[in-house]
Amino acid sequence: MSAKTRIFNVFRIPARPGVYLIDTNVISEIRKGKRTNRGVRAFFRQAAADASPLYLSVVTVAELRRGVDLIRHRGDHPQASALEAWVSTILAGYAPNILPVDIEISQTWGHLRVPDPTHELDKLIAATALINDLTVVTRNVADFARTGVRLLNPFD
Repeated sequence: MSAKTRIFNVFRIPARPGVYLIDTNVISEIRKGKRTNRGVRAFFRQAAADASPLYLSVVTVAELRRGVDLIRHRGDHPQASALEAWVSTILAGYAPNILPVDIEISQTWGHLRVPDPTHELDKLIAATALINDLTVVTRNVADFARTGVRLLNPFD
């Protein structure tokens, strides 16, 4: 299938289970340690056992950065430093699996935003998943509605 065909037929991409794009709310959940949701813990444990490839979008990187800066801006420097260290660890671990936004993803994103322009960052993550044939792992399944992307909610 050509790139042009994939852009306009994003709802017909065949399933490729076991290859995941992790949304910000899921990667952030693992920071809770022992308080991490059981379903999220089970998802990461099973993905490791299956050697399932896990990816992050540059959108998630931006959202994590924003979280650090918001905490720092409100004056909680110890918490910001702790979060900064955690983000650095996540980025180092996922470095080879952080997906950029390219022309094909950008065009698919534009397509997904018509007629519903809401949830623009989630639609950018959805476009990344569609073009790379990935399943989005998220708690916010409603935000990805009508994008045609495969979803997995580990919180269920």
